Amino acid sequence: MLVLMIAAAPTSSQMMPTQPDAQAPLRQSPVPQATPEEAGTTQPAQSEAASANAPAREENPGLINEIGKMFGKLPTLKSPGETIDNFNARAKDTAKGASDTLSRLTTPLMVTGRTVCPASANGAPDCKTASDKLCRTKGFKEGKSLLTDSAETCSAKVLIPGRTRRPDDCRTDTYVTRALCQ
Repeated sequence: MLVLMIAAAPTSSQMMPTQPDAQAPLRQSPVPQATPEEAGTTQPAQSEAASANAPAREENPGLINEIGKMFGKLPTLKSPGETIDNFNARAKDTAKGASDTLSRLTTPLMVTGRTVCPASANGAPDCKTASDKLCRTKGFKEGKSLLTDSAETCSAKVLIPGRTRRPDDCRTDTYVTRALCQ
């Protein structure tokens, strides 16, 4: 029986598969330990040898690798919150710029009212003074007359029955009824 076992032992080592089995343990070669005196001199040589023995990682030229490279080159996308914050900041800046522009504009406003034009030195009505007065009552600085109206104003003496009308009993007054204010 002993002879059979001895004869069978070499046969089992010959039948060992050439490819390693997934369950078979991997053998590692022992790394020689350096003595403390040699540690300073041989340590860099051993690390260089270990890095030289390690296989260089080759780039896989497959489709998946190329797609990965493409995604690596894409710009990063902002989160929805960041996008909304950026939009709100730009809208705020735009609104501020628009309000600044509008405040610089002195848009004239048309106002209505009734202000008498005083007589100037030559007897003609001074409607510029009347339009300025009309605009100041509405809160503006100055104005320009757009529409005027005239009416005859008479004294109460004209209403006395039997009295004849004289040239100085009535006068014509001019009024500014609409002005463009600034």
